[in-house]
Amino acid sequence: LSTKTKKMTTEKETLSLSSNAVKTQIDTTAKMKILRDINVPTVDGCIVDCKMNDGEWHEGEVVTHKTLRTGVRKYYIHFKNLNKRLDEWVTEDRLRIEHIQPPPTNDEKKEKKGVKLKKRKKEEGGPNKQPKKEEKKAAPRRQGGSLSQHGHDDNVTRVRNIEKIEMGDNRVKPWYFSPYPEILTECEVVYLCEFCLMYSRTPTAFRRHMAKCKLSHPPGNEIYRKDNLQFFELDGRKQRTYCQNLCLLSKLFLDHKTCYWDTDPFLFYVMCTVDERGSHIVGYFSKEKESAEEYNVACILTLPQYQRMGFGKLLIEFSYALSQEEGKTGSPEKPLSDLGLLSYRSYWSQAIVEVLRDIKRPISIADIADITSIKAEDIVSTLNHNNLLKYYNGKNCLFLTEETIAAHDKAMKKRKVRIDPANLKWKPGVFMHAYMYGCECECDCEC
Repeated sequence: LSTKTKKMTTEKETLSLSSNAVKTQIDTTAKMKILRDINVPTVDGCIVDCKMNDGEWHEGEVVTHKTLRTGVRKYYIHFKNLNKRLDEWVTEDRLRIEHIQPPPTNDEKKEKKGVKLKKRKKEEGGPNKQPKKEEKKAAPRRQGGSLSQHGHDDNVTRVRNIEKIEMGDNRVKPWYFSPYPEILTECEVVYLCEFCLMYSRTPTAFRRHMAKCKLSHPPGNEIYRKDNLQFFELDGRKQRTYCQNLCLLSKLFLDHKTCYWDTDPFLFYVMCTVDERGSHIVGYFSKEKESAEEYNVACILTLPQYQRMGFGKLLIEFSYALSQEEGKTGSPEKPLSDLGLLSYRSYWSQAIVEVLRDIKRPISIADIADITSIKAEDIVSTLNHNNLLKYYNGKNCLFLTEETIAAHDKAMKKRKVRIDPANLKWKPGVFMHAYMYGCECECDCEC
């Protein structure tokens, strides 16, 4: 009897498998018919409604697709008018394939660009705006660097390639593509050492690395310490491996930059919190050793597990503390990310209002720039954004209300930790071209 029952069960299983195969074949045929109707060979680039994690349906673009070993198809969706960090792989049950639309043509793309340009011109002042005086040509922009301007946006870099990373006690889901070795893209979790930022594929390999790793803090000079907060200065030429690993890590959370391996022209300032195990990286910013545009920050990042804790403003405040030591004003490299712009605007507003509320004499924008080391154009844009700059009796006046002061006091109560210049042990360096980029002579010296 047992053998008969076994035979019957196996027959049922084969029948169910064959019926499933027929179903998938029918589904595939139906999909191909839909694609033929809209005259496209593949779903990549098509527009389709997708169900988001919050349960709402949103229009998205199919960037690419793949078929797993189990036969399940997955589609990588970019949701229209939303940040790319919300992009994700979804299964077919979250798509309305029957309502799929063909990708926009080149003419439609040009038309959209034209509308955006017109809108931007209106915001900048429209056709009646007076032409600017001819300015001196700026120095040519750096072509390489640790993280340079985003130059391309193909389908490879649009797809997030690392599923999860583990650093210390935190497991984080990356937001964007980063050019880690291709073999790591097959792992469910990539393990990163907190101290040297080296990556491992498996927990066993990670444990072996931790047993050998001798670092307990970033391999640079400690230039600031107060309570459990530290800052380390790293030279992109001397600590090249660490700085390259830092760029790979930061690219997972920065979309508007492209990763390069040339870290020599940069200094990196890494912020850490200290405990009995060592110094744990919280965030960092980098700056060029010699910036033609007088930027005091090239890239800035607070790791996601430490965001919304006030560390972003500490990084910004520290960058301006260095500018004050140098005796000049500075500005971050543009364009800023959406989160970076919010952090900078908030810091600029608080720094400017802090100066205005305590001063008892007439003050100009140049005076504010000298006190805060914030560039004049950033001060003007912040004042305009907060409606603090008014035109009165033929003059531009700074207008500070009681509501603005009350909001400032409320915000400053949340900033419990501040940078203390007395704890900063740092002097600005002077860098020669041969030191920054290496010796260009043909001799065997080690310049």
